[in-house]
Amino acid sequence: MKKRTMIAAILTPMVVAAITFVGLTVASNAQAATTRNMLVTLYGWPDNSPPGDGTAFGNGHAGGSGTFADPITFATDQNEFAPGTRVYYPFLHRYFIMEDECVACDNDWRNGKFHIDLWVGGQNGNVSSVISCENNLTQDSGQVIIDPASNMAVDTTPLFNSSTNRCYNPASFPGGGGGNPPPPPPPPPAGARPIHGLGGKCVDVAGASSANGTAVQLFTCNNSGAQAWSRSGNTFRALGKCLDVSGASTANGGKVQIFDCNGTNAQNWTTGANGSLVNAGANKCLDATGNTSADGTKLQIWSCTGTANQRWTF
Repeated sequence: MKKRTMIAAILTPMVVAAITFVGLTVASNAQAATTRNMLVTLYGWPDNSPPGDGTAFGNGHAGGSGTFADPITFATDQNEFAPGTRVYYPFLHRYFIMEDECVACDNDWRNGKFHIDLWVGGQNGNVSSVISCENNLTQDSGQVIIDPASNMAVDTTPLFNSSTNRCYNPASFPGGGGGNPPPPPPPPPAGARPIHGLGGKCVDVAGASSANGTAVQLFTCNNSGAQAWSRSGNTFRALGKCLDVSGASTANGGKVQIFDCNGTNAQNWTTGANGSLVNAGANKCLDATGNTSADGTKLQIWSCTGTANQRWTF
C-alpha cells in the first residue's frame, strides 16, 4: 500500500499561489525533451491516503484523460519534478502531470532513485482488482520522456475501468500520431508455450513490456506473447529477453525479471525435484511470492521447499 502526504489543506494561500506560479513557469519554459528510466508505480482511490482522489497540488483532485492538454496526475518528490511538470510515458501511451506527493517516492529520491507514481483511478471499483492492476502496470525501469513534445501518440482508454474491473493492456494500442513509441516486441519463436504454475496461472511478463528489468509474475493464461516461453539450453526466453534474477541475487526474495540474454548463471535454470526450476547462480527455486496465485503475484527465488508455489509445468 502506498501512502502520500496530503499537504494541500495546510498550505497557506500564499504558498499555494507560489507553487502554482512555479508549476506554470515550468510548463511554459519547458526545455528540450529528455528521457530517463525510473521506477514507475501506480496508485488510485483505494490506496491513496486518505482513500479518494485528493492531491497536494493542482486543483486538489487527481484525474485527466492522458492527452497533452489534459494530462493524468502523477506523484513524486518535489525535488525530482516540480508541480506542473509534464511527462510522456510510452509504455502507457499518454501524458502525465506532477500534482501530488508520494512518500515512497520521497524516500527513493533521498536514496538516489528516480520514482514516479501514476494515477490509475479506480473509483467504486473492486479494491483487489485496482491493486492488481497497479501491480500489473508497474515497471521497475520504465522509460519516461520529460518535457515532451505535444504530438506523441495517445490512448485515452482508462487505465482501470471501474464498470468492468478491467485493467488497461498496453499492447492493445496500435500507436499512430507523432513521436517515436518503442517498437513492438518480437514475435515469439515457433514452439514457444506457457509455463503453468500455482492455481493454473501462467508465468507472465508484466504489461507485456520487453524492457530490461520488467517483473515476471503469475497471471491468468491468455495465450499472449507475454506468456510464450521458449527454452534454449538452460535459459527461458519471452519477448526476446531471458528469465533473469535481478542483480544476480542469491538471497531469498531475489526478484525475477526479464533481461538481455547474457549467458550468466542469473539466467541459468535447471529442472529440479517436484517440477521445480532451480537457478544455478543462487541454487534456489523459482517461487510465487506469498504462496498465492492472485493475478499480479510477483515471482522470486527462494530456498527450495517442494511446495506448490515452486512447481512449474512447461
